[in-house]
Amino acid sequence: MYKVVRSSRLYEQIVQQVEESIHKGELKPGDQLPPERELAEQFGVSRTAVREAVKALREKGMVEAYPGRGTFITDGSSYTIRQSLDRMMRSGNEGFAYLAEVREILEPQIAALATTRADEEDIVAMREQVAIMDAAKHDPDAFIEADLDFHLALAEAAANPIILSLIDSIVGLLREQRMGIFHVDGGPDRGQYHHKKILEAVEHRDAAGAREAMKAHLIQVREDSRRAPSESE
Repeated sequence: MYKVVRSSRLYEQIVQQVEESIHKGELKPGDQLPPERELAEQFGVSRTAVREAVKALREKGMVEAYPGRGTFITDGSSYTIRQSLDRMMRSGNEGFAYLAEVREILEPQIAALATTRADEEDIVAMREQVAIMDAAKHDPDAFIEADLDFHLALAEAAANPIILSLIDSIVGLLREQRMGIFHVDGGPDRGQYHHKKILEAVEHRDAAGAREAMKAHLIQVREDSRRAPSESE
């Protein structure tokens, strides 16, 4: 399907070919891209180049990568919402506070829904992200990406595409806030405590427990954000 690429900036040609496939209708919303290793073989490049290409496609809103599931072509809705939210948040100082309120409304119920709808693949994806965070206590970038992926995996487990699109639009805006929390003394440990309580509730199909665990986590996020070196909320 793809041509071997030759360039000093290989990932740009990969992006171009995938974009052309989308525009021609060869790839449609919901289609899954082949695994990283297979794409690298098809394009004749390293897996690093493929990773850079997927990152660029995500930034363009053309694909989304879901933990434990793979990378899928999108319809652009999450990207459009994210752009609107980003503009809104940059227009004033209260953006992060408003975003925190939205999370407090949505995420406890999402966690409760996940207890009734998650399949084993969803639970494995959540466990994997918790394990990555456990191993990344001294690596803020890895910890934060796994944190984001944990919340996305939880939203995916709720099995509602609108929920997933909304949460995908929100969590990516919170990297700055999460970085601040990471540098608060004990912040990562407190976050992990709550992640594990949420995961445990999902594993035991305990909707009320998942809802309360998420509420407690969001309170912790709010409190640690206030203590962060540069407040982001």
